[in-house]
Amino acid sequence: MTNPINGVTTPLPAGRGKGGGSSIAIFGGSFNPIHKGHVRLAQAICKAGLAEEVWLMVSPLNPLKQNDQSELLDDNKRLHLARLATAATPCIQASDFEFHLPIPSYTVNTLAELQDAYPQHTFSLLIGEDNWQRFSRWYQSDVIRSRHDIIVYGRKENTESTERNGIVTVHHTDGSEETHEGFQLYNISSTLIRQALRSGDLAFARRWLHPEVYRFIRQHKFYL
Repeated sequence: MTNPINGVTTPLPAGRGKGGGSSIAIFGGSFNPIHKGHVRLAQAICKAGLAEEVWLMVSPLNPLKQNDQSELLDDNKRLHLARLATAATPCIQASDFEFHLPIPSYTVNTLAELQDAYPQHTFSLLIGEDNWQRFSRWYQSDVIRSRHDIIVYGRKENTESTERNGIVTVHHTDGSEETHEGFQLYNISSTLIRQALRSGDLAFARRWLHPEVYRFIRQHKFYL
């Protein structure tokens, strides 16, 4: 399989990561479009030492569900936007790995294919608290939990809204957990950005989009 990452991931020195490889957190999503909240969360995961790199796994359009994806940009356009947003952030890579897998691309299969393609690396899964709440309904979720740590980010309970009220819990394969506080949470979503672009609230969209991403979207009249 052609290397799906934009460029070759440089192996870390021996002794860091599994077998001299890196610890990689897989952050999947449509990224329609990618925004600063996505990038800042990935940066925070790296800064906290929970992963040495975060790979943004851009999910492909599912041709069987086009009625539910009318606002979804073409796969390669979303990938291009993700690469624009992360070009200056070495610990984050935007990947088209799932573009080359059978559809539907279940997470358990993506992780297995990644481990086969990059046996020197250790892969974990980065998801939001909303997905964690329904994780037991994911296809072969028990297999994922037995093979990969799961990093769950969400809002700290019983706290007033503050700048840093995010909490990250790492669920290890051995059943243990560790909690990390002090993460920034962002009240933003790709849906809100699409709505802002459509309604002409360009100041809001510009605030949450990387300048190159904003420029590309406006140039090509996406999300209008």
